[in-house]
Parts: sequence; C-alpha cells; structure tokens
Amino acid sequence: MTYLLGIDLGSSSVKASLLDVDSGSCVGSAFSPKTELAIATPQPGFAEQDPQTWYDCAREAVREAMHVAEVHADDVGGIGIAYQMHGLVCLGRDQEVLRPAILWCDSRAVPYGKAAFDALGAEACLDHLLNSPGNFTASKLAWVKEMEPELFQRIQKVLLPGDWLAMKLTGEVSTTACGLSEGMFWDFQTSEPAAFLLEHFGFDPSLLARVVPTFGDQGGLTQAAASAFGLRPGTPVSYRAGDQPNNALSLNVLDPGEVAATAGTSGVIYGVTDELRPDPQSRVNTFAHVNHDSDDPRLGVLLCINGAGSLNAWTRRLLGHLSYEEMDAQAATVAIGSEGVTVMPFGNGAERVLDNRELGAQIVGLDFHRHDRAHLCRAVQEGIVFSFMYGMEMMTEIGIEATVIRAGFANMFRSTVFCEALAGVSGATVELYATDGAMGAARGAGVGAGVYASCQEAMESLERHHVIEPRAGRYAEAFARWKWQLDCLLEGEV
Repeated sequence: MTYLLGIDLGSSSVKASLLDVDSGSCVGSAFSPKTELAIATPQPGFAEQDPQTWYDCAREAVREAMHVAEVHADDVGGIGIAYQMHGLVCLGRDQEVLRPAILWCDSRAVPYGKAAFDALGAEACLDHLLNSPGNFTASKLAWVKEMEPELFQRIQKVLLPGDWLAMKLTGEVSTTACGLSEGMFWDFQTSEPAAFLLEHFGFDPSLLARVVPTFGDQGGLTQAAASAFGLRPGTPVSYRAGDQPNNALSLNVLDPGEVAATAGTSGVIYGVTDELRPDPQSRVNTFAHVNHDSDDPRLGVLLCINGAGSLNAWTRRLLGHLSYEEMDAQAATVAIGSEGVTVMPFGNGAERVLDNRELGAQIVGLDFHRHDRAHLCRAVQEGIVFSFMYGMEMMTEIGIEATVIRAGFANMFRSTVFCEALAGVSGATVELYATDGAMGAARGAGVGAGVYASCQEAMESLERHHVIEPRAGRYAEAFARWKWQLDCLLEGEV
C-alpha cells in the first residue's frame, strides 16, 4: 500500500496530510501549532517569522499525522510541499538563516518595487515579468540590500519559504520556475531568471538557487530529516508550489477558464489562462501555474485580499470568542446588505487591488439604535465577499470570467452566508470540495513521483462536497453601496 504526504506551510500553521493512493482518501492529518503561529511586527507594516519554527511545526504535524493514520515510514512514496507565497529567506555560507523571513503580508518593500517599475518602465516589466516588481520577493531583497548592507553581503542564496523547507528536508538548495515567477525573478519571454531585473537591483545571479521541475524528484530525505520526521531516508520530495497555485491544483483547476478560491488568513481568487496578458496596473497578478510550460502556457491570475479570514477572526475575538458557526447563524438573521452597515476588510497590510495602499479596515454606517453583533457578523462576511467581487471585475478586464468558482470546504467557505453572498454577487456557481492545501500537495507529490501518470489521474478521486447556485437577492444593490463607500475612502472624502 502506498501513501503520499503533503505538507502545507502557512503563516498561521503547518498542516500535514496522508493520502491513501488506493482509495484517494485522507487517512490522517494534523497541524501545528494548535494556536496560530506568531508573526513578529518589529515596525508598522513589517511581518516576519523564524523559519526554524516552520520546520519544528512541520515535524510535529507529520509525526502526528503518521501516528493518526498508523502509516509505516516505508509506505510513504513521496512528499509534496505547499507554502506561503512571496516570502524571503536569506541564507549564509553554511545554509544558515541570516535574518527572520520577510512574509507575504509585509509591506516594507512597496517603495522599492514602485521605484523599479518607474525606472525599468511599464513595457519591460509587464512584457517580461507580467507584473510590476511590487511588494514581491525581489523588492523585499532590495530593502535588505539598502537597509541591512552588511547582512546583504553575507547572503549566499535567497529562497522562498517552500524552497527553504525542501532544503531542510533534502539538503539541496533549489527552487522552481513557478516559485521564481511569484518572487518576480522569472522572465516569461526568455523562460529563465530575469537578468534585467537582477541587474537593476544589483543582485548577483548566483543568489538564485538552481531550478528544478515543479513535479519531479527534488531530492531525497536526509538521514537527519528522516529521523526527525519519523520517515524513511531517501523518500523523495517530488512536488513544490506556492499555496495558491497548489490550491488550484487541489481543486483540479488546471486549464484556461477555471477558477479557484480560498478564504483563510487572506482571501484569493485564482483563475487560469493561457494568455500572457497582464493587468497594466498590477492590481491582480500573473504567475506561472504548476503546469506551466513555455510551449503550452498556463498562467495563474491571482487576486489577493490580505484581510479575509483575519478580519473574521478579529471579529470573533471582539465579540467574546463566539464560535464561527454561531457567528454564521447570527449573520443569517440579517437581511442582505446588513441594514446599511459596511465593512472594508483592508486592515492586514498594503493591498495590491488598491495600488498597494494601506487603507486600513473601516466599519461604516453603524446605528446604535438598530444594529447589533448580528449586523456586524453579516457586514464582515459581505465586506470580504464584496472585496473579492471588486477584484474579480478587474480580472474580467484581462479575460478571466468566473462562471464556476471551486473552493475547499474549509475556513470561510464553511459559512453558508459567505458562500451564498459570493454566488449571489458574482453570478457564479460555487462548488465546494473535500480537499485542502496539504491534500493537494500530496496529490502533486504522487504526480512528481510517478505514482500517478498525470494530474488528471491524481484528481479522479476528488470528492465534491456540495454546490451553491446563485440566487436572486439584493446583492448588486449592496455591492454598489459598498463600492461607493470604498471610492469615497480612496478619494479621502470620509
């Protein structure tokens, strides 16, 4: 019997799941820590974590999942890694971490990306990178170069979070074209690292790791890692991808016109296209998808709202730690539009859909005589949904039209109010599946290890949980009011 192990390295926790190849079902999963991982904020707009914490949490999650599943180490045929995107890990000469990792939601690099875009020009950046350098990994490294010059001189390699975890497991320093594209290091015209951007920032090309395929043998477990994780030495790491491309894989979103969504700490709509057609304003971003090939392009167009589940969690704490089920039940007692309460969910760093502005979260329209916690619960969920729709309107401008949105039955997609609002305002059918990032990474590992002949075969056992069809309601009116309020905030009128 063969099992596949998926590890999902998030900014809130690390999850591990074991997939039974014969049945296609999850036989054991676990996550660590049991409370959310801490994110250090040494200055406003900063967000950092110690990579060693990721390794420790991955070890605990894998050991627990193996115990729950009662799986023997010799029966694990491959390991897949999904990871939080756009982070920066700086390594020294002996593969030591030189500073805390700079995370995806850290906004310190915004000015560096803007300056590079202005200097290099929109045509060069959009043609070759498909984006502005923005607040991505390359710009974060530019911040390190200027603000921590002595440390920068000691850097031997720069890695994304998943690259670092793969290195800790295998001892091999590598990355993927998919990963380099999310860091703004990949040139889609030459299908190799972006020399013109490296030259602009003054980065030696040797700082980038060697490129390995997204699916394939990326190295075997070292004796030390195998002992720590309770696995067999030499077990192949055979798949690696950022969390959003991996989520799309987990939902069988691989071809043009297909759309995936998540609503964890951040919220994402991710659509696949075969056209190199970037957003001129980089409000939504385009990266290489897991199955991208220069001769047969597959690009993922990503809309990210930083403050999604994080806003819902903040609301839960504010209301005295109601359960999410109780919050959903209260929200369902309020009519569409929350009787005039409007929430802007932009309190988790600079938002790309707002041109990298830090607007901050806003609650508008509260009436002390009419509104209570139920109105707030609904307005929070609608605010997140409406921010999705705001970005999806931008995606239509570059050819992504969502008629079906697929998501895992997890996080905010467990909420009936949330799903009905998303279907109602977008007009798209919402399909929910019994999968998650760790299971997607496990299936990807099976493709990379040759257990499955193709991604299509790996997805044959994917189980659909249920379907939410769009229903008539006053969502368009509520969204129009929300958008008007946002325009007022952006113009400084409120």
